[in-house]
Amino acid sequence: MLKQALAAILFAYATVAHSGTCQKPIYLTFDTGNMAVADHVAEVLKKHQVKATFFLANEKTPRGDFSLDDSWAAYWRERVKEGHVFASHTFDHTYWQSDVGSQVRVKSQFGEFAGKVRLVSQEQVCRDIKAVDERFKKMTGQNVSPMWRAPGGKTSPQLLQMGLQCGFAHVAWSAAGFLGDELPSDKYPNHGLLERALKNIRQGDILMAHLGIWSRKDPWAPAVLEPLIVGLKQKGFCFELLSPQQQHPKISRIM
Repeated sequence: MLKQALAAILFAYATVAHSGTCQKPIYLTFDTGNMAVADHVAEVLKKHQVKATFFLANEKTPRGDFSLDDSWAAYWRERVKEGHVFASHTFDHTYWQSDVGSQVRVKSQFGEFAGKVRLVSQEQVCRDIKAVDERFKKMTGQNVSPMWRAPGGKTSPQLLQMGLQCGFAHVAWSAAGFLGDELPSDKYPNHGLLERALKNIRQGDILMAHLGIWSRKDPWAPAVLEPLIVGLKQKGFCFELLSPQQQHPKISRIM
């Protein structure tokens, strides 16, 4: 109990120190998804002067290209100018399945090994994480922050350690920060997701949504993002950016 209390105090102190004048910080993050609402998200963030952390993978879009193709370079350069933070979501959107000895079993959604289950080494895990940084630097002239997020949030202690060995801290999301944009809209309508988020989000939470989801028939962002931002600001929350050195229970530490 004492350790838990001390950890809570240290987290609260680190949060305040990191946020400066921000007394109730929360952290808005977006995974690439299919990019269908990427322009809308950018417009809303700019309108309300909100900075977000983007986790990037090279995912297929409705335009027939991929989110890290040259055709998206202008979009990402503009977000860089606006002061957002960028991190890796693995280049091929690679899902962890299980640990097998010193290796991990994975399945990539895109790329050369799309749809294939395979065993990968530490070196291959690093390559998939770091490829986003290399591609982003070519498009924008800027490196991504040394953070990453496993697709689907699926990890193991071994995979998290592998990420740290690559120099990248893993960033999960808070339970209340799961904004539900990937859930079926017939069972989880937008008004319900908005109400749930406004009710449950607390100081320090990491929020997660996507720049577009193929399976959701009633897109989340056009209906929810702006009223969510307005509602959270009215409750006294302020939007902060994530850092790999930050002490947060959802961020694996780079020592």
